[in-house]
Amino acid sequence: MQLGIIGLPQSGKTTVYKALTGADVSAEMSAGQMEVHSSVVDVPDERVDQLCQIYNPKKIVRAKVTFADIAGLDGSAGKAGLPGVMVNQLAQMDGFLHVVRQFENASVPHFASSIDPIRDIQTMDTEFILNDLVMVERRLEKLREEHRRGVSRPRDVIQGEIDLFQKLEAMLSDEKPLRHYEFTPEEDKILSSFGFLSRKPQIIVFNQSEEQETISYTSPHPHTTVVHLPAKLELDIMALEPEDAAMFMEEFNVSELIIPRLIQISYDLLNVHSFFTAGDKEVHAWTLRKGSNAREAAGTIHSDMEKGFIRAEVISFADLLTCGSTAEARNKGRLRVEGKNYIIEDGDILEIRFNI
Repeated sequence: MQLGIIGLPQSGKTTVYKALTGADVSAEMSAGQMEVHSSVVDVPDERVDQLCQIYNPKKIVRAKVTFADIAGLDGSAGKAGLPGVMVNQLAQMDGFLHVVRQFENASVPHFASSIDPIRDIQTMDTEFILNDLVMVERRLEKLREEHRRGVSRPRDVIQGEIDLFQKLEAMLSDEKPLRHYEFTPEEDKILSSFGFLSRKPQIIVFNQSEEQETISYTSPHPHTTVVHLPAKLELDIMALEPEDAAMFMEEFNVSELIIPRLIQISYDLLNVHSFFTAGDKEVHAWTLRKGSNAREAAGTIHSDMEKGFIRAEVISFADLLTCGSTAEARNKGRLRVEGKNYIIEDGDILEIRFNI
């Protein structure tokens, strides 16, 4: 799962990236130039720590999320659309973490000469909307030509796609991102291969200084989460030794860091959750799309498990915590045997039975 960190020039994207990943990015990336840095980050999950207390495993594997710091967006693409290499990079992302500048700093002037976070959010939305509109219009041209010739696919199938893309055209012309709308499973299937940028879920991160009050802002669009983060302060705290960090946090009246929560929110944004395999050899958090079944979960662990799936032995995390061990959960009847169509719940602990 991969989130692209985006934002206008001088918004503090790279500071947020460093705070999230601990990466050492020595130079600021240049506005207007296509550059990408990426790092894989462990998702904080206290359930993993609790499982480790129960099983004392030799190995621990946490869920992961990848953050990519993407430079080159400056709000100037307009109706011409973004460069192809930029679109290709952005389209690979499962969602975006949109850093919006709220902090004041005279030595780092805003490229638009003033601080206006709401304007900057709208600027980025417009950038993606216009880019998607170009893609939709080009696709409609091809579909209409295909419908006219009618030699490759049935005309009714082509017409159905034309109808969908005309709907997209109307949505985008109304200056709303595609994440504003819900689509049917059939429409989702058609659209999944296009990577429309304004359709991807996003987190808006108001990058503020420590003394600023939070902006009261609720996104008008679904699939959007809002977080307020003093990125520079948190980066400074994370660079300190634990004892010094505690003193620093007390001095600045910081009760908890926001960065761990932002990582968890990033993970949750992508419509995934975690299930676990646990024992004395390994405690492993696995990432799975919400709504996936036991057989698909088995395939996440290993393709052979999916092919030879027989059953899944399942314990909920809460039941394991209450019972204290797998054996005790079995004795108390809290361990369930489920078939391939069982829908995995967040926190389920699985043991897959299979035969190849």
